[in-house]
Amino acid sequence: MACTTSLSKHPIPYLHNTPKPKSSHSQIPLPIFPTSSHSQFHGLKLSTTTTTCSTTFFKSSFSPRTHIYAKVNKGDVPPSFTLKDQDGKNVSLSKFKGKPVVVYFYPADETPGCTKQACAFRDSYEKFKKAGAEVIGISGDDTASHKAFAKKYRLPFTLLSDEGSKVRKDWGVPSDLFGTLPGRQTYVLDKKGVVQLIYNNQFQPEKHVDETLKLLQSL
Repeated sequence: MACTTSLSKHPIPYLHNTPKPKSSHSQIPLPIFPTSSHSQFHGLKLSTTTTTCSTTFFKSSFSPRTHIYAKVNKGDVPPSFTLKDQDGKNVSLSKFKGKPVVVYFYPADETPGCTKQACAFRDSYEKFKKAGAEVIGISGDDTASHKAFAKKYRLPFTLLSDEGSKVRKDWGVPSDLFGTLPGRQTYVLDKKGVVQLIYNNQFQPEKHVDETLKLLQSL
């Protein structure tokens, strides 16, 4: 009986009620994404698996090193390049010297924001021609993708394939979404090849057209 009394005064806790130690990953603050399947980032291609992200992914990518600081600034002559266009032909930036050039970097063909932006440049293309300017779009898509994209939306300007993002890196185009989404940035070069405008806006693709035309009309 003495033994029974002792146990009733000091009950042994059940093992299954013992709280489990927290995982080290639980200390990592995770960004909150919208529950909708539609991305706020207009250049991001989503699939059913894209919205499921592990804590390990964010631990490795949430780092200040994912930010790219601009290497090309207003007043600079940007690095030259030679890339293939939608027809597989080599196109060099130096080819356009002597006339204003609009170079716009965009995330990817066939994404909602990039399609909207490309069509906005298309719809205002006559205004760019009137200003004597050339329009060049650059993304990491291959030439076949560019050709299909240009044909589908009847794009009258040049699309260049920057596979491997070498030119994007050389120009220092900043990324979004912790470095996982290629940035949307537009440069306007004057007749001497000097940068007169740098415009970045991931969320309002059409504004790139308004801002570039505004500057071209003042040159």
